[in-house]
This record gives sequence, structure tokens and C-alpha cells, in this order.
Amino acid sequence: MARPDFPISPLLPAIADSLAAHPRLVLEAPPGAGKTTQVPLALLDAPWLQGGRIVMLEPRRVAARSAAQFMARQLGEPVGETVGYRIRFENRISARTRIEVVTEGILTRMLQDDPLLDGVGALLFDEFHERHLSADLGLAL
Repeated sequence: MARPDFPISPLLPAIADSLAAHPRLVLEAPPGAGKTTQVPLALLDAPWLQGGRIVMLEPRRVAARSAAQFMARQLGEPVGETVGYRIRFENRISARTRIEVVTEGILTRMLQDDPLLDGVGALLFDEFHERHLSADLGLAL
């Protein structure tokens, strides 16, 4: 599947440049703009990642699974290769996975096991307006 054009597509280079200059960015755009599925893919080759994984927090299991499946289809790969997801009772990642879409409980467990999140180059909070304690904990760290 070819990567479709989304409203956010023209802004992706500026988003990557901004993150190269500053480690934090708040991105607000209407639903369907491509924030969830286009931004992580656009950051895959960012030099500042230094080979680290991108972990994207998605508050709902169905949304986490769907986002990972859509991104993997855009790359022409099965889920678990470049893009994977971890939700309660379901793990579709591999050693090759560079974008992990996770739910709040999984992020909390990751932080408990490794507070510095070694190997993670970027932590993206999707749907942050649906804040919960787990997301706030991740943001604080």
C-alpha cells in the first residue's frame, strides 16, 4: 500500500526538524490529519533517534492495534516487523520492531522495568487529551 497523502504530510519535515532542535513538541490537528499514523513513520530515519525505537502511547487497545496495522500496511510489511504493538494479552513486536504502539498499562510496566527506557529514542503521546495517571507518569519521566 502506498503511503496516502494526509493533511499533515506537508508539515512532516518541519515536525522532524523541530524535534531535532528541541526534544519536545506539542502537535494539535483535527481528527484524520495523520498525527497517529504519519508522524511516527516520518520520524523513523531521524538522525537524533540514534537507532532508538519510537514508542507511541495509545490509550485504547483497539486504536493501538489499528494504528500499528495501518502503519505496517503502508510499509508493505506484516505487523511486528518495523511497526508493532503491545497491548494486554497481545504482543506483536520483534527484535526488528522500531515503532511500538502501546497502551497505558504497557507503558507503566515498561517504566517500572526500565525507568530510563533504554533503547527508546522517542516517546509519543497520542490522544493526550484522554489523560490518565499512567500517561501523566510517562510524561513526568
